[in-house]
Amino acid sequence: MKTKNSISMRTFIALALASFLGITTSSAAERAEVSKARHGVIAADKKSGIHKYDPDGNVIWSFKAAPVHRIQQLTNGNILAQRGWRELVEVSPKGKVVWSYDAQNSNGNKGKKLEVHAFQRLENGNTMLVENGIGRIIEIDRNGKIKSEIKYQVKELSAHRDVRQGHKLKNGNYLICHEAEGRVSEYNSTGKIVWEYRVPMFGKKPARGHGPEAWGNQVFNAIRLPNDNTLIATGNGHSVLEVTPAKQIVWHLKQNDLPGITLAWVTSLELLPSGNVIIGNCHAGPDNPQLIEVSRNKQVVWTFKDFKNLGNATAASATVGVRGNVIR
Repeated sequence: MKTKNSISMRTFIALALASFLGITTSSAAERAEVSKARHGVIAADKKSGIHKYDPDGNVIWSFKAAPVHRIQQLTNGNILAQRGWRELVEVSPKGKVVWSYDAQNSNGNKGKKLEVHAFQRLENGNTMLVENGIGRIIEIDRNGKIKSEIKYQVKELSAHRDVRQGHKLKNGNYLICHEAEGRVSEYNSTGKIVWEYRVPMFGKKPARGHGPEAWGNQVFNAIRLPNDNTLIATGNGHSVLEVTPAKQIVWHLKQNDLPGITLAWVTSLELLPSGNVIIGNCHAGPDNPQLIEVSRNKQVVWTFKDFKNLGNATAASATVGVRGNVIR
């Protein structure tokens, strides 16, 4: 029988392995609140760094890297993340940095205002990154040499607000979230916009802030679905939209659609093989989970919350161990 102070065998093995590898770990008493043991999680807060959790919510390891807006799990078992707004790092399961890229001091950027929020390791081993303030999307090889480059289109360059997330699609185009202008744009390989969606305000006036009281269309993330629709995390629009290529909204998860949960700044997105969607709920306060798995009929399947190791600025996350193809 499981006592209050006992831990599961898989938790014991995970903690023992982490200890052997020399990775910083936390005790089971600092576990996250999970509605049930369902997914492992990698998540990052603005200040506390990156933490990996087992399905029971125990912290397995931590890595000092902040702030972070994206975490990509690589096929070799490593993760690709930010260490601040100007450096990318690839980190092994042992917590060792095996590759890094200093965007601020590479490829002509020295002395310029620059931030990198969107990036992706590609199948060919190159890395795509969007250089906010510089105005370009580049792909670099392992040595940091630019292999391709296009310009993105904004009214005025802003190192912090040009782009939040961006992904290279299977068709070779780039799906880019222009936060400041409230639009999702698909660029082809020459830099031409071939599809675009402007996130609506739904008749409301903008309201300042980051929490549930705010309102806007400062889009954070978007992923292209197998049916060619686009799933959009609207940031301070407190919602998730699914729109068709013809720009029709066919699914809309709103701020107060989930009983007992309030959505604030919606950030990360994952489409599971089941069709369920996992969303990041940032700046929503300690009464609300930071991660929520929801079905297409808007039933809450699973939640994750940790305000001990993380906090109210948990913008980057990814689940671990889901069987099948996860789109994120």
